[in-house]
Amino acid sequence: MTTFNDREKGFESKYALDQEQEFKAIARRNKLLGLWAAEKMGLSPESAEDYAKAVVRADFEQPGEEDVFRKLDQDFKGSGISVSEGEIRSKMDELASVAREQVRAGE
Repeated sequence: MTTFNDREKGFESKYALDQEQEFKAIARRNKLLGLWAAEKMGLSPESAEDYAKAVVRADFEQPGEEDVFRKLDQDFKGSGISVSEGEIRSKMDELASVAREQVRAGE
């Protein structure tokens, strides 16, 4: 039974680590999205950092990424900048991959 218990604990530990890394990757993706959006909106570097933090916080409103999409979409519209839904979603996917690589690399 010890081998089975050890394997079970190993799987549980790996699952917990995977979940933690995914959480960090999504938070990093949201920060990168915020910086990308801030640049498109012409925000100063200080304002861009604050905006990126606001995008990260927006992800805690509801499960999933729709709250982040909604924030970006509304903020672009409020700034008078035309960015399509496809462009936002494409950037979300692109930056999710970048963020996962960065988290795996320990950055």
